[in-house]
Amino acid sequence: MGTTQLEAVQEPKYWHLKTVLNDALDSEFEVGEILPNERDLAARFGVARATLRQALEQLELEGRLQRRRGVGTTVAPPRIGVAVGPSANVWPGAVRDAWTTIGCVEAVAPAPIAALLGTDPEQAVHTVRRERVTQGQPVATELLYVPPASVPGLSTLLTPAEHAPAVLDELHSLELEGEDRAVELGSARAEDAKQLDRLPGAPVLVVTTRYYAQGRVAAASVATYRADTCRLTFGDSGALEVMHEQPGRRQAS
Repeated sequence: MGTTQLEAVQEPKYWHLKTVLNDALDSEFEVGEILPNERDLAARFGVARATLRQALEQLELEGRLQRRRGVGTTVAPPRIGVAVGPSANVWPGAVRDAWTTIGCVEAVAPAPIAALLGTDPEQAVHTVRRERVTQGQPVATELLYVPPASVPGLSTLLTPAEHAPAVLDELHSLELEGEDRAVELGSARAEDAKQLDRLPGAPVLVVTTRYYAQGRVAAASVATYRADTCRLTFGDSGALEVMHEQPGRRQAS
């Protein structure tokens, strides 16, 4: 068998810097403390600002740092996982659903969503916007796309306040046959970043879910989670869950 040459491979400079910064966060800074500006940090560690930014972005992705609008980069609190994703098939908006409904509009869905739903690219669908807040902190935002064919009994005389609840109620009248999810790492769009109190382009976890009823895709959702406070895990059933990391709480042993 051949021998590995991994020990001869030099790690990227930003990765080594990330390790050094990680140690400094543990020994020199308190939770919530604001880091010095990039120029001062780059000078202290003798690296280019581009290298420093890569290291800071990686630490943010790992949940050690938080970039707060109008504040700067701060040391993140310790994290303990609390499940926010259901482990069993359930319609959005069902009992004990931790999401809050913000509103609903009829609009043409993005082309990838129309493809998931199997609808005409120019067809308007009901788009329900929801958000998830934990301990006063926004952790996720979601767009739920429901084609008219899935809610044929929906009244056409709804007020804006009635629209979203009516769509969800009609959806719940269908028997949910199953769901599937896809997860990818992405960058926060401007609208999502504003809702999540993040900077545009901040790392996020994007969870796309398809809900099946009557032998077809009855609805699809795109949920955007803060990558600095959430992680992925698998529940006891093997179902994918997204865990929100909350400071100061211990899981039962």
